[in-house]
Amino acid sequence: MIKEIMDWAICEKEHIRMVRADKEKINSIIKLVDAEIKVINQIKADNETATVKVRNYYGIIQELLTALLLKHGMKSDNHECLISFFKRYYDYQYETKIIYELKDIRNRVNYEGLFVRKDYLEKNELEFNHIIELLKKLINK
Repeated sequence: MIKEIMDWAICEKEHIRMVRADKEKINSIIKLVDAEIKVINQIKADNETATVKVRNYYGIIQELLTALLLKHGMKSDNHECLISFFKRYYDYQYETKIIYELKDIRNRVNYEGLFVRKDYLEKNELEFNHIIELLKKLINK
């Protein structure tokens, strides 16, 4: 069973601090993300590499959420709060759900040694790319 996304009020109180919105750092994150996308697009998906690609997709989305938070003059010491921020400030419930599920899968990969099947990646890769483009658009608004 998937637990609930951390409450934004808890994030604000315990994990978020105000910072200067740093446009240079945001641009640098986007440039790095573009390089990471280039790399994962070169990886041919199979039942072994699907795990690597899925983990990298989460890393890219996490970086973009970090940049979006930074745009709002905030920094988080907890990546679950990045998702909580997105849920609280943007009305993209479907995308939020996908990101949260992806976070759980990435955690299972990292902490339980889960291998992601190729069919999971094939079923969700368009969604991941959609979320990446959406986040870039929101950052550049």
